Amino acid sequence: MTYIVVLFNLKDGASPDAYEAWARSTDIPTVRGLKSNAGFDVFKTLSMRGSDKTPPYQYVELITIADMDQFGADVATDMMKKVGGEFREFADSPMFIVSEKIEP
Repeated sequence: MTYIVVLFNLKDGASPDAYEAWARSTDIPTVRGLKSNAGFDVFKTLSMRGSDKTPPYQYVELITIADMDQFGADVATDMMKKVGGEFREFADSPMFIVSEKIEP
């Protein structure tokens, strides 16, 4: 399995309520419906344990991908281009970190 960790803050002026409503109604169900998807969750960061500092990112996404070739085909569709464009209206310079799990 391959994992993509997405770290991002909202753009100045973007409403957290509007982003979260869009994530619930559009982003989460659409990405979960991709053929390549094995899991997708969006997290809102709350705090940094043991610190009073604000987390460096407001949101974290974790995409679990069963097939990277299929994922490439999935994200190339018109539907995903539209969803990706909508995401970029909210997210300020998101980082997409391709990862693999370290197993014992």
